[in-house]
Amino acid sequence: MSATTVTAYRSLNETDRIDRNRRQVRRWLGFVLFTLFVLVLVGGATRLTGSGLSITEWKPIHGVIPPVTAAEWQEEFALYQRIPQYEQINKDMTVEEFKTIFWWEWAHRLIARSIGFVFAVPLAFFWLTGRIEKKMRWPLVGLLALGGFQGFIGWWMVTSGLAERVSVSQYRLAAHLTIACLIFAWTAWLMRALAPHSEDAAPTVSSKRLAGIIACMAIFQIYLGALVAGLHAGLSYNTWPLMDGAVVPGGLFLQQPWWINLFENPKTVQFVHRIGAYVLFALALVHMVSSLRAAPETTHARRSLVLFGLVCVQAAIGILTLVWQVPIGWALAHQGGALIVLGFAIAHWRGFYGEMER
Repeated sequence: MSATTVTAYRSLNETDRIDRNRRQVRRWLGFVLFTLFVLVLVGGATRLTGSGLSITEWKPIHGVIPPVTAAEWQEEFALYQRIPQYEQINKDMTVEEFKTIFWWEWAHRLIARSIGFVFAVPLAFFWLTGRIEKKMRWPLVGLLALGGFQGFIGWWMVTSGLAERVSVSQYRLAAHLTIACLIFAWTAWLMRALAPHSEDAAPTVSSKRLAGIIACMAIFQIYLGALVAGLHAGLSYNTWPLMDGAVVPGGLFLQQPWWINLFENPKTVQFVHRIGAYVLFALALVHMVSSLRAAPETTHARRSLVLFGLVCVQAAIGILTLVWQVPIGWALAHQGGALIVLGFAIAHWRGFYGEMER
């Protein structure tokens, strides 16, 4: 066997090894992505059922074990009875009713803790066995660090509702959900970077930039949605396309200074969230039309069509959730749809950069 043949054989084996390792890492990141999706949905259910303040202490290790005996349940319930939410809203709640909201919050925290193991243990294994390429190592470590920081942000959010408020601060809720979405988006980006890419050129010179703008707008729209949720702003003005009988309702800037309305006036916050949806719809439409006109046969153009379709479905779910006055099932579908749009938008954007170098 000639030296050239041996070199080619070794190169082929190295390529096969890299491809095999990348498939394994992608599958792991895909499972992490799914777990994050479930976590966000359970977090949404926790918020919608008013369960987020049912556990008033942060016990990262001991908190994995829930109450078992009647005495332990009574002790946990007594802690809840000290906070304003119980005093002002749930004064007539029994221990059995308390268990319902407790299990939602406990499940949310358990899944959050589990993600740490789902991410850290395989990361260590893939790293030590040489399955993770050097250029991927620190981005993955950064993702793990952001996940740890998110745990702190979650408790920081909960503490805002333990002393003077009957619910958590909308500011902290928005920060918590936005960071969760950044972790979700980062995971999707890294997963897509390891996947095979089309060699098609971008349909237009602005396609890549517009795809990035859409992805960023999707995250911003989720942030706006978190403010809506934190203020319970979706429970009022349940008509569409008019809001309070007008395209642009009055009373949007009653509070002073004017900018505080963007964060604390439920009417203004809901209106801005609606505008954000229209902007995202328009961006996805322009991106799709320009891509299909310029190069309809490319993978990028076909993905732009799928992205626009997902945005349309998400808009329809949002409208139905609003006009039906936020039933929990539709509200969770809307939150889940937002993550699907975000994940696809991130993968679509990453697709313009080509496969990661070997």
